[in-house]
Amino acid sequence: MMSYQSQILNSVSRTFALTIPQLPPQLCQIVTNAYLLCRIVDTIEDEPNLTAIQKQYFSKTFVQVIEAKADPKLLSTELYPYLSDSTLAAEKELIFNLYKIIYITHQFTDSQQASLHRCVSIMVEGMNKFQQKSCINGLENLSEMKGYCYYVAGVVGEMLTDLFCQYSPDIAKHQARLTELAPSFGQALQMTNILKDIWEDKQRGICWLPQDIFTESGFELKNLSAQQYDPAFGEGLAKLITIANDNLKPALDYILLIPKQEIGIRRFCLWALGMAVLTLKRINKRRDFNCSKQVKISRNSVKMTILISNILTRSNTSLRIMFYLLTKL
Repeated sequence: MMSYQSQILNSVSRTFALTIPQLPPQLCQIVTNAYLLCRIVDTIEDEPNLTAIQKQYFSKTFVQVIEAKADPKLLSTELYPYLSDSTLAAEKELIFNLYKIIYITHQFTDSQQASLHRCVSIMVEGMNKFQQKSCINGLENLSEMKGYCYYVAGVVGEMLTDLFCQYSPDIAKHQARLTELAPSFGQALQMTNILKDIWEDKQRGICWLPQDIFTESGFELKNLSAQQYDPAFGEGLAKLITIANDNLKPALDYILLIPKQEIGIRRFCLWALGMAVLTLKRINKRRDFNCSKQVKISRNSVKMTILISNILTRSNTSLRIMFYLLTKL
């Protein structure tokens, strides 16, 4: 079962297949499992063949599966036939073998399972809520966007903090402050993803951008077009880039609270932070991009991020200086 979990992680996410193995072995197994649970929720949410009511049914049933109150194989049997060509082959395989992931989930301690269950439950609740709000013309305001980011990523930061603190008494000494900072970390990463994926989301009939930010620059999201760049849109985008960039500062504070001897956990967090910073810089330099490939960071940039993070992992001062230099827009 564990070998399957590692194999499917590599198929559904190259990024997390790179970062999660940096964690200590005990954490690597549970964080891999947690990621796959969240990916199952995402797969349900993104499937165009499913109506809003069906998405609610399948996602809530999945929460019951995690609670051992529903049969994972029955859920797979019901859900799998609905999966369209829009769903990646690896994600279809994940749904088909859902029972293998759940089997591993149920091997963890009660406190670990409680952390996973809380995360997925809140994520499902939030996604169902925003399913009613998602539309091609965007969200009403920045507050709504931040709320969405919390439900899909901020809560993941809280879950990881729980797991880190359960793993290490030294980390647990800072649990209150880490828990306070965790949502900002996750939300900043999600906001970066939203900005990168604007055009792919639009093709799916969804826009997670906040209209109020663009109203300030005189742009209506209903007029958003990949074929025609509007400088007013670029102005609004620049404001969101600055907001996302500022939200990454608490992420660095979070990382620096992790004891220096926990190299794997620090690297796991630093790699994600570094890639987000570089992605925002690329978006800012090319605000007229019309597909995510145009702002995706190169493999060399990823390698450089990893190299620099690894060299500076133990030095809080060097990390602060490097972060300051990289986040200057």
